[in-house]
Amino acid sequence: MNNKCAVILAGGEGKRMKSDIPKPMNEVLGKPMLRWVIDSVKDAGIDDICVVTGFKTEVTEAYLDSLPFAVSHVLQSERLGTGHAVMMAKDFLKEKGGDVVILCGDAPFMDAKTIADAYDSHDKGDYSATVISAMLDDPTGYGRIVRNADGSLKTIVEQKDADEATLAVQEVNSGGYWFDTADLLSVLDDIKANNSAKEYYLPDALYLLLQNGKKAGAFTAASPDTVLGANDPAQLQELNDIARAKGY
Repeated sequence: MNNKCAVILAGGEGKRMKSDIPKPMNEVLGKPMLRWVIDSVKDAGIDDICVVTGFKTEVTEAYLDSLPFAVSHVLQSERLGTGHAVMMAKDFLKEKGGDVVILCGDAPFMDAKTIADAYDSHDKGDYSATVISAMLDDPTGYGRIVRNADGSLKTIVEQKDADEATLAVQEVNSGGYWFDTADLLSVLDDIKANNSAKEYYLPDALYLLLQNGKKAGAFTAASPDTVLGANDPAQLQELNDIARAKGY
Protein backbone atom coordinates (compact mmCIF):
# COMPACT_ATOMS: atom_id res chain seq x y z
CA MET A 1 0.00 0.00 0.00
CA ASN A 2 1.60 3.22 -1.14
CA ASN A 3 1.97 6.16 1.18
CA LYS A 4 -0.59 8.87 0.29
CA CYS A 5 -0.45 12.60 0.94
CA ALA A 6 -2.28 15.72 -0.23
CA VAL A 7 -1.34 19.20 -1.39
CA ILE A 8 -4.17 21.76 -1.37
CA LEU A 9 -3.72 24.99 -3.31
CA ALA A 10 -5.17 27.87 -1.30
CA GLY A 11 -3.17 30.95 -2.24
CA GLY A 12 -5.76 32.72 -4.38
CA GLU A 13 -6.93 36.22 -3.71
CA GLY A 14 -10.22 36.06 -5.56
CA LYS A 15 -10.39 39.76 -6.48
CA ARG A 16 -13.96 39.43 -7.78
CA MET A 17 -15.11 38.04 -4.42
CA LYS A 18 -14.95 41.57 -3.04
CA SER A 19 -13.89 40.19 0.34
CA ASP A 20 -10.64 40.88 2.14
CA ILE A 21 -9.82 37.24 2.92
CA PRO A 22 -8.16 34.54 0.79
CA LYS A 23 -10.65 33.09 -1.70
CA PRO A 24 -10.67 29.54 -0.22
CA MET A 25 -11.52 31.02 3.22
CA ASN A 26 -14.92 32.22 1.96
CA GLU A 27 -17.64 30.09 3.51
CA VAL A 28 -20.16 27.57 2.26
CA LEU A 29 -22.75 26.79 4.96
CA GLY A 30 -20.60 28.53 7.58
CA LYS A 31 -17.45 26.51 6.80
CA PRO A 32 -14.49 27.80 4.73
CA MET A 33 -14.30 26.16 1.30
CA LEU A 34 -10.78 25.10 2.25
CA ARG A 35 -12.14 23.16 5.25
CA TRP A 36 -14.56 21.29 2.98
CA VAL A 37 -11.59 20.11 0.92
CA ILE A 38 -9.49 19.24 3.99
CA ASP A 39 -12.39 17.23 5.46
CA SER A 40 -12.82 15.29 2.19
CA VAL A 41 -9.11 14.48 2.11
CA LYS A 42 -9.21 13.30 5.75
CA ASP A 43 -12.36 11.25 5.07
CA ALA A 44 -10.55 9.61 2.16
CA GLY A 45 -8.01 8.34 4.70
CA ILE A 46 -5.23 10.83 3.95
CA ASP A 47 -3.72 12.51 7.01
CA ASP A 48 -0.54 14.05 5.59
CA ILE A 49 -1.79 17.38 4.21
CA CYS A 50 0.13 20.44 3.08
CA VAL A 51 -1.76 23.65 2.25
CA VAL A 52 -0.07 26.18 -0.04
CA THR A 53 -1.02 29.65 1.15
CA GLY A 54 -0.55 33.00 -0.58
CA PHE A 55 -2.77 36.05 -0.36
CA LYS A 56 -3.19 37.14 3.29
CA THR A 57 -1.34 34.02 4.38
CA GLU A 58 -1.73 34.96 8.05
CA VAL A 59 -5.52 34.45 7.82
CA THR A 60 -5.19 30.94 6.37
CA GLU A 61 -2.29 29.99 8.65
CA ALA A 62 -4.15 31.08 11.79
CA TYR A 63 -7.15 29.00 10.71
CA LEU A 64 -5.05 25.91 9.93
CA ASP A 65 -3.18 26.21 13.23
CA SER A 66 -6.52 26.31 15.08
CA LEU A 67 -7.67 22.95 13.68
CA PRO A 68 -7.84 19.95 16.05
CA PHE A 69 -5.39 18.03 13.82
CA ALA A 70 -2.08 18.89 12.21
CA VAL A 71 -2.01 20.40 8.73
CA SER A 72 1.31 21.70 7.42
CA HIS A 73 1.47 24.82 5.26
CA VAL A 74 3.95 26.55 2.97
CA LEU A 75 3.85 30.04 1.54
CA GLN A 76 3.75 30.87 -2.16
CA SER A 77 4.91 34.47 -1.78
CA GLU A 78 4.51 35.24 -5.48
CA ARG A 79 1.45 33.77 -7.15
CA LEU A 80 2.91 32.42 -10.38
CA GLY A 81 0.44 29.65 -11.20
CA THR A 82 -0.57 26.19 -9.99
CA GLY A 83 2.69 24.54 -11.02
CA HIS A 84 4.65 27.13 -9.06
CA ALA A 85 2.40 26.57 -6.03
CA VAL A 86 3.23 22.86 -6.05
CA MET A 87 6.95 23.71 -6.34
CA MET A 88 6.60 25.43 -2.95
CA ALA A 89 5.60 22.06 -1.44
CA LYS A 90 8.63 20.25 -2.85
CA ASP A 91 10.20 19.49 0.56
CA PHE A 92 6.89 18.08 1.80
CA LEU A 93 6.62 15.88 -1.31
CA LYS A 94 10.20 14.62 -1.01
CA GLU A 95 9.60 13.71 2.62
CA LYS A 96 6.28 11.92 2.03
CA GLY A 97 6.90 10.11 -1.30
CA GLY A 98 4.27 7.61 -2.45
CA ASP A 99 1.36 9.23 -4.28
CA VAL A 100 -0.02 12.73 -3.87
CA VAL A 101 -3.45 14.16 -4.59
CA ILE A 102 -3.36 17.83 -5.55
CA LEU A 103 -6.60 19.74 -5.12
CA CYS A 104 -7.97 23.28 -5.35
CA GLY A 105 -8.84 24.78 -1.98
CA ASP A 106 -11.89 26.51 -3.45
CA ALA A 107 -13.72 23.46 -4.88
CA PRO A 108 -15.78 22.44 -1.84
CA PHE A 109 -17.68 19.56 -3.42
CA MET A 110 -14.61 17.46 -4.25
CA ASP A 111 -15.78 14.59 -2.04
CA ALA A 112 -13.93 11.78 -0.25
CA LYS A 113 -15.36 9.01 -2.44
CA THR A 114 -14.18 10.75 -5.62
CA ILE A 115 -10.69 11.21 -4.14
CA ALA A 116 -10.50 7.57 -3.02
CA ASP A 117 -11.99 6.09 -6.21
CA ALA A 118 -9.68 8.23 -8.36
CA TYR A 119 -6.74 6.83 -6.39
CA ASP A 120 -7.91 3.26 -7.02
CA SER A 121 -8.12 3.99 -10.75
CA HIS A 122 -4.68 5.65 -10.64
CA ASP A 123 -3.19 2.69 -8.78
CA LYS A 124 -4.79 -0.04 -10.93
CA GLY A 125 -3.79 1.69 -14.16
CA ASP A 126 -0.23 2.06 -12.85
CA TYR A 127 -0.39 5.67 -14.03
CA SER A 128 2.17 8.39 -13.33
CA ALA A 129 -0.67 10.89 -13.20
CA THR A 130 -4.46 10.74 -13.10
CA VAL A 131 -6.63 13.78 -13.65
CA ILE A 132 -10.01 13.88 -11.91
CA SER A 133 -12.58 14.84 -14.52
CA ALA A 134 -16.30 15.53 -14.68
CA MET A 135 -18.97 15.53 -17.37
CA LEU A 136 -20.62 18.92 -17.87
CA ASP A 137 -23.67 19.84 -19.96
CA ASP A 138 -21.91 23.13 -20.70
CA PRO A 139 -18.12 22.63 -20.63
CA THR A 140 -17.37 26.20 -21.78
CA GLY A 141 -14.27 27.63 -20.14
CA TYR A 142 -12.87 24.35 -18.87
CA GLY A 143 -9.91 22.32 -20.15
CA ARG A 144 -11.19 19.33 -22.16
CA ILE A 145 -10.09 15.75 -21.53
CA VAL A 146 -8.92 13.96 -24.69
CA ARG A 147 -8.49 10.20 -24.32
CA ASN A 148 -6.64 7.54 -26.28
CA ALA A 149 -8.56 4.62 -27.79
CA ASP A 150 -7.76 2.51 -24.70
CA GLY A 151 -9.30 5.13 -22.40
CA SER A 152 -6.00 6.45 -21.05
CA LEU A 153 -5.35 10.18 -21.12
CA LYS A 154 -3.97 11.61 -24.33
CA THR A 155 -3.96 15.28 -23.34
CA ILE A 156 -5.88 18.14 -21.75
CA VAL A 157 -6.75 20.96 -24.16
CA GLU A 158 -7.55 24.39 -22.77
CA GLN A 159 -10.67 26.14 -24.11
CA LYS A 160 -8.66 28.78 -25.99
CA ASP A 161 -6.54 26.12 -27.75
CA ALA A 162 -9.37 23.75 -28.67
CA ASP A 163 -10.58 23.05 -32.20
CA GLU A 164 -14.28 22.45 -33.03
CA ALA A 165 -14.13 18.70 -32.35
CA THR A 166 -12.41 19.20 -28.99
CA LEU A 167 -14.85 21.95 -27.97
CA ALA A 168 -17.62 19.37 -28.35
CA VAL A 169 -16.03 17.21 -25.62
CA GLN A 170 -18.06 17.42 -22.40
CA GLU A 171 -15.48 15.79 -20.14
CA VAL A 172 -13.49 18.49 -18.35
CA ASN A 173 -10.55 18.88 -16.00
CA SER A 174 -11.65 19.41 -12.38
CA GLY A 175 -8.25 20.79 -11.40
CA GLY A 176 -7.69 17.78 -9.11
CA TYR A 177 -4.93 15.23 -9.82
CA TRP A 178 -3.23 12.17 -8.41
CA PHE A 179 0.49 11.92 -9.16
CA ASP A 180 3.17 9.37 -8.45
CA THR A 181 5.19 11.73 -6.24
CA ALA A 182 8.62 10.71 -7.55
CA ASP A 183 7.43 11.10 -11.15
CA LEU A 184 5.96 14.53 -10.36
CA LEU A 185 9.20 15.65 -8.73
CA SER A 186 11.15 14.45 -11.78
CA VAL A 187 9.40 16.98 -14.04
CA LEU A 188 8.31 19.76 -11.66
CA ASP A 189 11.37 21.93 -12.26
CA ASP A 190 11.02 21.49 -16.04
CA ILE A 191 7.70 23.36 -16.18
CA LYS A 192 8.20 26.57 -18.12
CA ALA A 193 6.31 29.86 -17.82
CA ASN A 194 6.23 30.40 -21.59
CA ASN A 195 2.64 31.65 -21.78
CA SER A 196 1.02 35.07 -21.86
CA ALA A 197 0.48 35.09 -18.09
CA LYS A 198 4.12 34.09 -17.41
CA GLU A 199 2.82 31.45 -15.01
CA TYR A 200 3.79 27.85 -14.28
CA TYR A 201 0.81 25.56 -14.87
CA LEU A 202 0.43 22.18 -13.16
CA PRO A 203 -1.10 20.41 -16.22
CA ASP A 204 2.29 20.96 -17.90
CA ALA A 205 3.72 18.38 -15.47
CA LEU A 206 1.27 15.92 -16.94
CA TYR A 207 2.31 16.78 -20.52
CA LEU A 208 5.98 16.36 -19.60
CA LEU A 209 5.31 12.92 -18.10
CA LEU A 210 3.43 11.88 -21.26
CA GLN A 211 6.31 13.17 -23.40
CA ASN A 212 8.66 11.07 -21.27
CA GLY A 213 6.67 7.97 -22.20
CA LYS A 214 4.78 7.70 -18.90
CA LYS A 215 1.10 6.76 -18.79
CA ALA A 216 -1.67 8.97 -17.48
CA GLY A 217 -5.31 8.35 -16.75
CA ALA A 218 -8.53 10.28 -16.25
CA PHE A 219 -11.09 9.36 -13.61
CA THR A 220 -14.60 10.70 -14.13
CA ALA A 221 -16.28 11.89 -10.92
CA ALA A 222 -19.89 10.77 -10.42
CA SER A 223 -21.12 14.32 -9.84
CA PRO A 224 -20.39 17.36 -12.01
CA ASP A 225 -20.42 19.45 -8.79
CA THR A 226 -16.85 18.33 -8.04
CA VAL A 227 -15.54 20.95 -10.48
CA LEU A 228 -17.54 23.82 -9.03
CA GLY A 229 -15.78 26.75 -7.45
CA ALA A 230 -16.67 30.36 -6.83
CA ASN A 231 -15.10 33.45 -8.38
CA ASP A 232 -17.60 36.04 -7.21
CA PRO A 233 -20.33 36.49 -4.54
CA ALA A 234 -23.08 35.23 -6.88
CA GLN A 235 -21.22 31.96 -7.51
CA LEU A 236 -20.52 31.61 -3.79
CA GLN A 237 -24.25 32.01 -3.13
CA GLU A 238 -24.90 29.32 -5.75
CA LEU A 239 -22.53 26.92 -3.93
CA ASN A 240 -24.40 27.60 -0.69
CA ASP A 241 -27.73 26.90 -2.44
CA ILE A 242 -26.40 23.61 -3.89
CA ALA A 243 -25.01 22.54 -0.50
CA ARG A 244 -28.35 23.24 1.19
CA ALA A 245 -30.30 21.44 -1.55
CA LYS A 246 -28.04 18.40 -1.17
CA GLY A 247 -28.56 18.41 2.58
CA TYR A 248 -24.89 18.85 3.49
